[in-house]
Amino acid sequence: MNDIFTNCKLKNGFGPSVQATAAATSPTKRPLSPDHPNPALPITETPSPAMNRMGWALRTLLVADNSSCLKDRKVSGKLIRKCAPGTELVDWLVNLSPIVHTRAQAAGMWQALLEEGVLAHVNKEQPFKDKCFLYRFRLDEEGGTAAAGVPQAEDLGAANEHIREALSALFQRGPDATLRMILRKPSHERTSEELELVFEELVHIAALSHLSTSIKRELSSIFVFEAHAQAGTILFNQGDEGRSWYILLKGSVDVVIHGKGTVATLKTGDDFGKLALINDAPRAATIVLKENNCHLLRVDKEHFNRILRDVEANTLRLQEHGKDVLVLERVAKQRGQHSAFKYTVMSGTPAKMLEHLLETRLGQSVGGMDPFLDDFLLTHIVFMPVVQLVDELANYFHCDAHEDAQTPEDREYIINFKKRVIQFMQKWVMAVRHAAFEEPSVCDFIEDLAAEVEADPDLNEETSIVHNVLTQMARYQEDRNQNAGQKWKLPPNGQPICLFSGNATPSKTVIRPDDDIIFRVYCADHTYCTLRFPMHTTAELIKACAADKLQLNRGPEDLVLVEVKSNGERSVFKDNDVSIPTGLSLNGRLFVSVKDHLDALTQLQEQECPTEGVDIDLEILSTKELAYHITLFEWDLFWAVHEYELLYHTFGRHHFGKITANLDVFLRRFNEVQYWIVTELVSTPSLSKRVGLVRKFIKLAAYCKEYQNLNAFFAVVMGLSNMAVSRLQQTWEKIPSKFRKIFQEFEALIDPSRNHRAYRVFVGKLQPPLIPFMPLLLKDMTFAHEGNKTSLDGLVNFEKMHMMAQTMRTIRFCRSRSLGLEPPSPKSEGEVRSYISSFRVIDNQRVLTAMSQKVEPTRKL
Repeated sequence: MNDIFTNCKLKNGFGPSVQATAAATSPTKRPLSPDHPNPALPITETPSPAMNRMGWALRTLLVADNSSCLKDRKVSGKLIRKCAPGTELVDWLVNLSPIVHTRAQAAGMWQALLEEGVLAHVNKEQPFKDKCFLYRFRLDEEGGTAAAGVPQAEDLGAANEHIREALSALFQRGPDATLRMILRKPSHERTSEELELVFEELVHIAALSHLSTSIKRELSSIFVFEAHAQAGTILFNQGDEGRSWYILLKGSVDVVIHGKGTVATLKTGDDFGKLALINDAPRAATIVLKENNCHLLRVDKEHFNRILRDVEANTLRLQEHGKDVLVLERVAKQRGQHSAFKYTVMSGTPAKMLEHLLETRLGQSVGGMDPFLDDFLLTHIVFMPVVQLVDELANYFHCDAHEDAQTPEDREYIINFKKRVIQFMQKWVMAVRHAAFEEPSVCDFIEDLAAEVEADPDLNEETSIVHNVLTQMARYQEDRNQNAGQKWKLPPNGQPICLFSGNATPSKTVIRPDDDIIFRVYCADHTYCTLRFPMHTTAELIKACAADKLQLNRGPEDLVLVEVKSNGERSVFKDNDVSIPTGLSLNGRLFVSVKDHLDALTQLQEQECPTEGVDIDLEILSTKELAYHITLFEWDLFWAVHEYELLYHTFGRHHFGKITANLDVFLRRFNEVQYWIVTELVSTPSLSKRVGLVRKFIKLAAYCKEYQNLNAFFAVVMGLSNMAVSRLQQTWEKIPSKFRKIFQEFEALIDPSRNHRAYRVFVGKLQPPLIPFMPLLLKDMTFAHEGNKTSLDGLVNFEKMHMMAQTMRTIRFCRSRSLGLEPPSPKSEGEVRSYISSFRVIDNQRVLTAMSQKVEPTRKL
């Protein structure tokens, strides 16, 4: 038993599995995998049925094609039946289907087959590579009657049909297979592109979220992939020497302790084994695989200890009064990259980080914006409010106010610091634009700077900078004065928020905190009052005023402000929440209620009906024109969203007392487009018209993708994937195969697996202008927020701020060029613009499903 357990610390593949409940072992199909795995070998004992079937279908088509690359060849004097070079297999697969756009995608798909043993290198020495290495199918290795002869017409038809239906599934498995192949390669063989791919994956693993970027990059080169086939396999035993740290990528494991049995079950994303390495102690528990085909990442003790040592060696701590005030980390040199700065800030007190910025990151001739400075400017509102920041800057700028006698050296130092403060203000305005001027103290400080520069000849060189900042401030104030008294309304029948003037097209009109909005508040008996308040009004004030108008005769402490959604769900607002009306769902209504009577609140009858919109026959509208005007309309909504709104949304508006109205309106638009698609389809009783609509919406998604409006693209595809639409079997059966293939491609692109990797790879290749999928950016913000503490040992966790600033910079990048689309030939421009500004929408899934059942009842077996 001891020998069995000792040899059962499996690494990277499958060896003799040991069951936790039995001492017996059985013969294995291949020997124990070494510590350094062979990426040329499968990670499963036998292929899954789906991959086996896919391999059969691809081989059938290759064998049937007389001109194909699958031929008998001589290798080192030995005849190898039906093999083909990797380059030719890639060529063939790229030409086989339009969903395979690149050679890298095709190589990933072949690797997915290889890692399950469906395909193999002829000498079992190489993973799949787009090179002249020879590969063959498992069927040809095993020989037998199945491998002989030309496929029959019946087999060929079945293979073609299967490829049409299932190739997209293989396409989606390609990126994961490529990643696993990289993780099974020795560290020194991983290219810089492969390391970057691994790093991007590690960023989204929760167990690593607390680690710095440099450590994640280090881990990219040393993580090793392991796969284990059998549930019951013991990974290590209690009392063993700790040799590795593990992260579960797929599956689950039981934690077993002598005398206690199973004390915990760890699942995908959890890590284990670290404690024994840190303390250099024996394993505290036995780890037993709970499922078949578990996948893990592993870091061995040698690398784990080296990383800990390197982190400490590369960390610089600045202290005041015996306490850390700034923690810096040496910037690791990346291959092909150069950094002007040797250290990056990991954490610090707000004041010390600002001092570090002014002393070391300004006044140098460094191209572009310093990442630390940009991160600070984008996120300082989280840890250093504007008023505090301005006070600190003023103290630095007026540091000579109490010094009577100054040496020339002192004077030079003071002037240099003043110049850095001026440069900081310039960078601040560049980074956050009009948001820098919204606090009166900032405008006062800028005017103070301007007066000092004017009076001090030593600051003549900074005159142009100050004038530029003053010009920006004047433009902001002029724009604010022009739009003073701007009124918005939330129409009573579910239409989107619009200007009170009736102008439905936003034309880059920003919703400001002191803009008024007119809206209704209901009570339990569905009577209502109409209120007008500034956007920044708190829920507490709204509920008090509504209760007074509706004569509820209860104190504010007994009342709550509630949204009742179209499905009857209730959502209670905090008293200090702001921008309430803009945050309502599509068909939501605002209610004021006694706290104890929430159950009495019911949705209005009209909430289950479509929102009011222009009634028009979609068939007469040009699809390209629809996509064009949808993109123009949504670009204006996107343009109005400030990066700060992502922070307000993530941390909570009530923490800042700031509105997220522009972001709310943009997010609402996504849901509006999504449910418009569903509403139109389930409201169309004619089968032929539904078929025409599905084709039109697939083309609409294609045009939105072409215009790089990815927010609308996602909304349209998700609308077509909605349960109420996907169940319309008669409709989908009549959709031509060409359109079904295109839709499969679109579904693969919005596939959420591996943290939306397909979309991230696609969007990473695009150039601005583009409209991103906003819900994913908010998900990234939430991941960074919830996975990392804002404060560590009394210091601001600036690594977290950096992660959030990266997402905020995405918004800036997408808008870094103005939108200049070529307009299509206008057929009915006025009608289209009016129609797309306010769709008819039902967002109650129960109602939509019932309507779907009505137009196309479920077939009886």
